[in-house]
Amino acid sequence: MCGLSGMNKEARAVDNPMATMNFPEKAGQILTHRQKEPDKINYYPGCADRLKYAISCPPHGKFGRALTWFVLFLLLWGSLISVTGDASLPGGNLFTILVLFVAAKLLGMAVDLVKIPPLLGMLVVGIVLSSISEFGISEAINPTWSGALRSMALTVILLMAGLGLDPAALKRLSLMVFRLAFTPCIVEASVVATCTHFLLGFPWLWGFMLGFVLGAVTPAVVVPCLLSLSERGYGVDKGIPTLVIAASSVDDVLAISGFGVLYGLALSGNPDDSMTWQFLKGPVEVVIGIIFGGIMGTLAWVLPNRSFEDKDRLRFYYLIGCGLVAIFGSEMVGFAGAGALGCLSMAFIAGIGWRRQGMLDDKNPTNDMLNSVWEIFEPLLFVLIGTEIKVGDLKMETVGWGVLVLIISLSFRMVCSFMVAMGGGLNMKERLFVSFAWLPKATVQCTFWAIFLDIMIHFGNKNGPFFPMSKIVELELSIKLVEVLFTPSPSHSPSLRDSP
Repeated sequence: MCGLSGMNKEARAVDNPMATMNFPEKAGQILTHRQKEPDKINYYPGCADRLKYAISCPPHGKFGRALTWFVLFLLLWGSLISVTGDASLPGGNLFTILVLFVAAKLLGMAVDLVKIPPLLGMLVVGIVLSSISEFGISEAINPTWSGALRSMALTVILLMAGLGLDPAALKRLSLMVFRLAFTPCIVEASVVATCTHFLLGFPWLWGFMLGFVLGAVTPAVVVPCLLSLSERGYGVDKGIPTLVIAASSVDDVLAISGFGVLYGLALSGNPDDSMTWQFLKGPVEVVIGIIFGGIMGTLAWVLPNRSFEDKDRLRFYYLIGCGLVAIFGSEMVGFAGAGALGCLSMAFIAGIGWRRQGMLDDKNPTNDMLNSVWEIFEPLLFVLIGTEIKVGDLKMETVGWGVLVLIISLSFRMVCSFMVAMGGGLNMKERLFVSFAWLPKATVQCTFWAIFLDIMIHFGNKNGPFFPMSKIVELELSIKLVEVLFTPSPSHSPSLRDSP
């Protein structure tokens, strides 16, 4: 009987393999069977199939990711309330930042479904919420916190950009980098000054001051789009991402330096620095940034030792530390223009040494860690930039003139960028992409927002050549807002994707 019983069990096991499984194995088989992907059930799954698949247990796809972020938000909020108390309750600084972060993350995911760059959705969240006075977003956020978080986000993206630079392509395109960094910025500043002088009656000094502010590109917008295209192989052979990323950093130094010189001239009635120093400060900041990047980047070749098992994690800590020192330290000592270049060059030089030690571009754990951190700082950066854009401050009578000035100046900039990109082996579509990639504005313009407001307070109603100086600053603020709102991201241009 025992033998027959054993034979019957074996027969049942052959007929039903799940009979021999324990309960967890059976449950796993059932779940796997019930959660087959719609694509495997039907080659053309309908909306109902996709929805059923997304809300199954565990949740899948973008719905599952969004739900995960929401739960993490609740956990983080509970932790902050436990630690900080009132600051994390509704109306507090930390609570407001946390709400902005989650809203920006969710809307970024939503617009990504319709192939719109997520950063635009994040920017819209900040603009809309800060424009609703009942929410009190602008009053709830501490400006120091907002500025610090934006600077930290910029640090992360500059480190990613530095590691992503191709040394061979940079060497081959060094002359074009120089041309692309200087020529379009100077041309745009000159065109803006000319247009505002003859159309709006600006003094030449104030026209050029506005021109240099508007002429600065935004690495926070340019770099993520270029890195995304680079990861998919677009433009890598000809070094286009390296060209634009490297030139954008130098472009910002030039724009900030030009503005600094003109700002000193505008306040020459009570100057803090001599005019000679104002002119020399820009080149000095470039030298300081390169020296800092060279020293700290070279040190990264030996620290940490490449034989350490956790070298990738230690390299990540090293990059973050050096980047924060470069960005925040340069502001503290009065050489803000050196920070971005120092951060970028440090990561670039460190990457050169790590490549020689066997680090691969397509399998780089340190860069993967930076990407993970960027997932947190990306929504923070763009939603906080959005909160600085006060749509209610737009004066409709000046919007039309502002749009006209921007159309003229950006047209000249695009043509100039297109011409400057000649001679580097790029075809027409690739040169067109470079000219589009040179358009985005946001971070630098929002950074100088407070400076322009201080200028308005400083001048009050002092008369300029044509009307009160406060009116000039008001016009400049309106034009800056129009530019930030209407300049596109480089991912809008299909030219690079279409090129071979």
